Amino acid sequence: MESNFLTSIFLPLALFLIMFGMGLGLTIKDFNRIWLEPKAVVIGLIAQLLMLPMVGFGLASLFSLSPELAVGVMILAACPGGSTSNVITYLLKGNVALSITLTAISSLITIITIPLIVNLAANYFMGEQFALQLPFLKTVLQIAVITIIPVSLGMVCHHLLPKLAMVVEKNVKWLSLFFLGIIIVAILVKERANLADFFLQVGGVTVTLNLLTMVLGYGIALLAGLGLAERKSITVEVGIQNGTLAIAIATTLLNAPIMAIPAAIYSVVMFLTSAIFAGLLKAKIFSGLKSA
Repeated sequence: MESNFLTSIFLPLALFLIMFGMGLGLTIKDFNRIWLEPKAVVIGLIAQLLMLPMVGFGLASLFSLSPELAVGVMILAACPGGSTSNVITYLLKGNVALSITLTAISSLITIITIPLIVNLAANYFMGEQFALQLPFLKTVLQIAVITIIPVSLGMVCHHLLPKLAMVVEKNVKWLSLFFLGIIIVAILVKERANLADFFLQVGGVTVTLNLLTMVLGYGIALLAGLGLAERKSITVEVGIQNGTLAIAIATTLLNAPIMAIPAAIYSVVMFLTSAIFAGLLKAKIFSGLKSA
């Protein structure tokens, strides 16, 4: 697969499908849930928007990463939760409404926070090496276009044809996962000469980032006195990132495919750790933990 075809056609299509699929499951009421479940929504957003980038920065500084890969970790940490988190939350019998709300609101907020976090990370890790920066207003508009428009179209379809939207949403989510898989394989094949070295460098930090943020997310939700269903939702939300968006930012907006490697590897890791989390829940490992 040609890299220009990947970044100019296939990647935007996959991202469009993912965001459109998310919109198919959204209503205006989901954005009002912050007033209905303020505690759970605020805790989830803190975990997603503050804790995750802070942990990402700490790990990117701690591990021996090249400047490009360190910035790639921060791009990933700056991105919102993926729509796949809603499906996994459903399978784990978590609070799906809360999961959808967190995904939707964080997707809106990160339109503004992504260029800020990425530019700060690039200046810190790369300094003068980093010739290209994300222009704030232009990047906000670009991310808004590739996220808000398909989500809005999905919401319109949901409003006009709710039964059809429900059926299409399930198929779109699985199709978007298939596209994400192809993108990950294409990136790894393109960088195959350095693949072993990248895995050695980034494998540890991505696994640590995923596991640590999931543990912290669950712990914060537990300390906040949230129920088990809400704890599941928040744990999954901070563990399942929008890897496709992170890859798009790295390869399309920054034209730096190496920076997409952490997101590509993380996108594989997050499914494995989610399966482990499901196994722990099934074994009732958390049954003895009581909310504050």
